[in-house]
Amino acid sequence: MNYQNAKFIISAAKLDGCPLDSVREVAFAGRSNAGKSSAINTLTRQGQLARASKTPGRTQLINFFMVNEGRYLVDLPGYGYAKVPLAVKDNWQIHLEHYLNRRDALAGLVLVTDIRHVFKDFDLMMIDWARQNQLPLHILLTKSDKLKRGGIQDALRDAREAIKDMPHASVQEFSSLKKIGVDVLANRLDSWLESLPEPAEDDEAQ
Repeated sequence: MNYQNAKFIISAAKLDGCPLDSVREVAFAGRSNAGKSSAINTLTRQGQLARASKTPGRTQLINFFMVNEGRYLVDLPGYGYAKVPLAVKDNWQIHLEHYLNRRDALAGLVLVTDIRHVFKDFDLMMIDWARQNQLPLHILLTKSDKLKRGGIQDALRDAREAIKDMPHASVQEFSSLKKIGVDVLANRLDSWLESLPEPAEDDEAQ
């Protein structure tokens, strides 16, 4: 897949607003300050494709980016530090669950989390959801440039422990700033978007 070709197609507030032509898609989920938009922008080499708001959690829509005909990257609403009413957050969660539970084209989930904080409640909720639904999961430990090698290894070990019972789960370090782990992420996405999911291996995903 040539992720540099990714282009924004549509934002959907609900499941019925999602593209009808999607054959396979991969969703990115993460807390509002985890670096999700930056990861998508780094992968696609497009600095403003997934616009990172100065106010975390401001984006409340499901955003679709087409990589190839019928193949999409999906940016799910951030969750965590949004300065919005609780009722709005609850509404987000309802529509998020509808998407995750009912979207037939969904081939895998990339969980984006800050390597310095593995894991928060939202992360654990998403891991449990992937486990229960047997959905392929790839954990992106972002901002790895903020830690020394020992800290990175500790975080990777803790993440692997959390998914050790999940045959279709993998984990890697990632840094948008230093462009660390971009190829590893692209290879994982290729395996989901181009063919049927296979059991995940850590190979280069350290």
